Amino acid sequence: MNLSKYLAIFTAVIFFLPLAALARERNQGPLRLADPVEIGSTRLEPGTYRVEWSGNGPRVQVNILQGKKTVATTSGKLKELQRPAAYDDVILRPVANSDLPTIAEIDFNHRREALQLTPTMVSQK
Repeated sequence: MNLSKYLAIFTAVIFFLPLAALARERNQGPLRLADPVEIGSTRLEPGTYRVEWSGNGPRVQVNILQGKKTVATTSGKLKELQRPAAYDDVILRPVANSDLPTIAEIDFNHRREALQLTPTMVSQK
């Protein structure tokens, strides 16, 4: 191969690498919890987590990770905000027959999309 072919390949890699990183970043965001919450039957302790979602359209599959380990999975919906969120925010909702709330919505700093988690049905005890 001559030098121009190597240069073309190098330029393509340099150009597309940041785009791939941006695409991955758009489907994830931080989650910081000050108090314990419940996602389904999983209790999440206060701390820092990462939320990742995948799926077509507004309905998505949501994974909550601590480090590289998935600690909770649920479904959700992407919601378009009127303006970008001013900061990261977690909106909680009470759960019947539980002392812990669950996460209703996660807003991400400077992003126009929020993640609404699907309410989990809790069986009566």
